[in-house]
Amino acid sequence: MLGEMWSFKGRYKILHMTWFAFFLSFVVWFNLAPLSTAIQEDFGLDVGQIRTIAICNVALTVPARIIIGMLLDKYGPRLTYSLLLIYAAIPCITFACAQNFGQLVASRLALSIVGAGFVIGIRMTAEWFPPKEIGLAEGIYGGWGNFGSAFAAFTLVGVAGFLSLFPGAFQVLDGPLLNWRIAIAATGIIAALYGVLYYFSVQDTPPGKVYQRPTSTRGIEVTTVRDFWFLMVMNVPLTGILMVLAWRLKKVGFLSPGGFTIALITLAGLYLFQAYNCWVANKDLLTGQKRYPADDRYKFKQVAILELTYIVNFGSELAVVSMLPTFFEGTFGLSKSLAGMLAASYAFMNLFARPGGGLISDRLGSRKMTMGVLTLGMGTGYLVMSSIPNLRDSLGLGGSVMVALAVVLTMVCSFFVQSGEGSTFAMVPLVKRRIIGQIAGNVGAYGNVGAVAYLTLYSLLPEGDIGNQVFFQVLGVGGLIVAFLCFFLLEEPKGSFAEFHEGEEPGVVPTAPVGSSVH
Repeated sequence: MLGEMWSFKGRYKILHMTWFAFFLSFVVWFNLAPLSTAIQEDFGLDVGQIRTIAICNVALTVPARIIIGMLLDKYGPRLTYSLLLIYAAIPCITFACAQNFGQLVASRLALSIVGAGFVIGIRMTAEWFPPKEIGLAEGIYGGWGNFGSAFAAFTLVGVAGFLSLFPGAFQVLDGPLLNWRIAIAATGIIAALYGVLYYFSVQDTPPGKVYQRPTSTRGIEVTTVRDFWFLMVMNVPLTGILMVLAWRLKKVGFLSPGGFTIALITLAGLYLFQAYNCWVANKDLLTGQKRYPADDRYKFKQVAILELTYIVNFGSELAVVSMLPTFFEGTFGLSKSLAGMLAASYAFMNLFARPGGGLISDRLGSRKMTMGVLTLGMGTGYLVMSSIPNLRDSLGLGGSVMVALAVVLTMVCSFFVQSGEGSTFAMVPLVKRRIIGQIAGNVGAYGNVGAVAYLTLYSLLPEGDIGNQVFFQVLGVGGLIVAFLCFFLLEEPKGSFAEFHEGEEPGVVPTAPVGSSVH
């Protein structure tokens, strides 16, 4: 596979076009962090307000990933990805035109939906690559696409600074320069143009292969009654974290007490609506009219543990990417631009670490063991990162040497974080074929549950070394706990290293399995 990858033909063309779609969605999604201090100064925002905007940046990605997963299984990745990229231009331009804090929050909430794009490429890649190569293929898709956050950090400050050299062309009547505004708007416009190109350049499946769809996309399909109730429990955090966000918006004055109450009632209703849809999707099973044969069942426990792994790896990555520039700036007294570039080293590792995690998962012979070891390394890495302020004070090293050491520790930790992400999504497509989109959506949504939870915690901690140390310690302990679950509860997926996906045979067009419809 490695030798053929640069051919840009067949499945490799699909892989390259899809990871670049993900790359652009991440440039859009992370166009806030490198420009946050400029936006804060322009609007006169306090620390709590700018942190709230950062939380909003990942908030609606939670329900969006679930909804996108459903749409993906029904309509296919080609149409779903194209429309999402075209949509990206709307909130980007709205955010760029904002004139007050409320408009910033509202447009950022709308923009957070773009973060759901990741889910789409998971199924697209799984349709074109066999199980034995799925780890590396999904790792390339996720890792190279994820690099969009680092690219944004490296380039957007420079682009905004360059635009500020032309005040006559980029200035509005009331005076503020449009440097950061034009930079953010441009990311959305470029994504939309690529969305059109993507639609006319890819196909959902290879020639002769059938795109399998579940009978119902209203809720995730389970195969035992016990797993249905497990699903109900695992859906609670998806709504609960949105309640946390509503509380945070109330704390900064965006929601009134009455508005907060309405938000809680609405979110409770959302959970009940989601539960009802899951019941509809599994009604025949729950009423005893349907029983899945043993070879068509899967354990929802597998999905639940993968959701937890994605909380601690991708959830922590989102949170760390959002706070790391401020961490380097405050810990070592660096300039904003230098701190942003050094912080980008964390996301820069995505180019190698996430494909590396997928490749290790393909070659080690045990996807379960790979998941456990990488999560253990991630937890340990965060605990080491929590000691950076102490190392700065105790080692007596020169400023540049200590900064270099901090960057090395950050990159080592990020290798385990992003390799763990690659390992997670080396397993997701192997749990149950016909509902890959919904499983990927739920697992991906849990990554955002972790991000909002971690960022909320960070917003409540004191500024400076103490708050940073506690933050990284929480990330580290969470990683160690989930590593334990991987070692002792996670199971190796059936057909982890097979030549063909579930329901496929060489030279045979697959038929619809029990409980699915094929179009």
